[in-house]
Amino acid sequence: MDYKSRRTIDMSHAQSVADGLNNSTDKYVVYKESRPIADLKHMLETSVDLYGDNTAFMQKFAKNEPYKSITYKEAFDAINSLGTALIDRGLKGKRIAVIGENCYQWATSYLAVICGTGVVVPLDKELGASELRQLAKEAKVSAVMFTEKYADIFKEIKASGETDIQMLIKLNGDKEDEELIEWSKLIAEGRTLLESGDRRFLDAKINPEEMSELLFTSGTTGIAKGVMLSHKNICFDLMIAPTILKVNPWDIFFSVLPIHHTYEGTCGFLMPLYKGAAIAYCEGLKHIVKNLSEVSPTMFLGVPALFETLYKTIMKNIRKQGKEGLVKKVLAVNKVTKKIGIDLNKKLLKDILKVFGGRMRVLISGGAAIDPAILQFFNDLGFIAVQGYGLSECAPMGALNPDQHKYMRNASVGHILPGMDVKIVDKDEDGIGEICLRGDNVMLGYYNMPEETAKVIKDGWFYTGDQGYIDDEKFIYITGRKKNVIIASNGKNVFPEELEYLLSKIPYVSESMVWGADNERNGDITIVAAIRPDMEEVEAVIGKNPDEEAVKKLLWEEVDKVNAELPLFKKIRNIAVRNEEFEKNTSKKIKRFVESNKQM
Repeated sequence: MDYKSRRTIDMSHAQSVADGLNNSTDKYVVYKESRPIADLKHMLETSVDLYGDNTAFMQKFAKNEPYKSITYKEAFDAINSLGTALIDRGLKGKRIAVIGENCYQWATSYLAVICGTGVVVPLDKELGASELRQLAKEAKVSAVMFTEKYADIFKEIKASGETDIQMLIKLNGDKEDEELIEWSKLIAEGRTLLESGDRRFLDAKINPEEMSELLFTSGTTGIAKGVMLSHKNICFDLMIAPTILKVNPWDIFFSVLPIHHTYEGTCGFLMPLYKGAAIAYCEGLKHIVKNLSEVSPTMFLGVPALFETLYKTIMKNIRKQGKEGLVKKVLAVNKVTKKIGIDLNKKLLKDILKVFGGRMRVLISGGAAIDPAILQFFNDLGFIAVQGYGLSECAPMGALNPDQHKYMRNASVGHILPGMDVKIVDKDEDGIGEICLRGDNVMLGYYNMPEETAKVIKDGWFYTGDQGYIDDEKFIYITGRKKNVIIASNGKNVFPEELEYLLSKIPYVSESMVWGADNERNGDITIVAAIRPDMEEVEAVIGKNPDEEAVKKLLWEEVDKVNAELPLFKKIRNIAVRNEEFEKNTSKKIKRFVESNKQM
């Protein structure tokens, strides 16, 4: 098939997806404004046509400097120049890795690769040198684009001769190095080529169904799989998600999560660019509050741990000031007064709202389960606070709660996104089984792992490995991961995530991990909880520097209250108090099958 025919088919498919969304009769599809995009290059070109003078990126390019704004037109020029230079340097059709802190240079590099140069390979910045070497080797990476921090690591990897790396490109920093090519130098080279009429990147032909991104997952089992994503996968997500949660051209997304993950990569990076919004890069976790006040963003994507920390910090400050009762009253009364157009929160709780920069509109939690009460607290403050659900294998979106309060279900991870299907297989007597998703966003498969791919993709359905159920309106509820399930002596399933959630509501618990241990005496399974206490909360009750037995006694008093509400087969029978952090993966999720996390 010639490219013109292929392009006609691709555009026709994108148009049919957009038409289906914009003509939907689903009551949850409120925003019928999806424009058809055949691939990310097409998305970028049309966004520049629509929003060219809007701010696309906001960043501090040096410490103690104010944020600088870059427009869509300026970013587009940089991307076209960079892509042209990469092709001129012999990288057409190659695998090119990008790694480093969230920044404008990372974003433009990703787009310059995926929009016409080759296959982009986002690498996890938290990985060690040996793991990075292995992934670069496995992915057959020809060039790496990195922030200055990673220069020495990749010089050593290239020098080892164990990989296909031919070129090293430094995205930032002022340290000169003959072995490295400067990002800014490539842009200057590309701009000169464009001015002389070079159109190799501008006219690059893209097949939206081929692998264009190779993304390595960071699971809790330690085995990284390469997820193969296409333009079609990603563009489908971009078109379907903003139909139930509105994104405006004037929104500013606050980027704090690692950009190499699909959650931030699709939802916090590509989504705003599709909708004409801006992305403001946080300088780092310790600068969150300061940067929020400087940027005054409207959209904040985070993981539960981030929002839980903000919630706990706010509540601790409220308690210290003796205002807990007042805040509760204001939130309760405000629910009534808001219906007649009077928002008491803005006047009486302005110090809390100020923490978020003063203009915050939407908080989205993803990546793991969050306490519905925390979402409700933020909703009561006046934000739109919702949770969503996705996996890297779905690029990543699967479900999202609507942004209208009347439709939100805080206990659910969200309504299946329009254009997708969901089903539950192998249900138990409670209707709980494995969640399966189907849609154009389901990955092409795992890289060089046909057997693993066949285990999870069957007849177009992606078997997520998550256990849960759906209600009659296709809201998804997750109970836990299939591989984590504890089988009790009576054959019943016990989901450790459920027990960990209950433990997380105890103020003295910082984090926990639950597992089933073999009871050698009777051959039964004993449910054990390893608990890392929140020592600030503990010491507030039993005094400074308490001994381990006193801490354990306090925790048992609370665990007994949890057990009292549980059936016999779910009760926690043993607890282990941990003083050190659990071993985690780079996504900061506890590794469940590492023995050091199960030490009693």
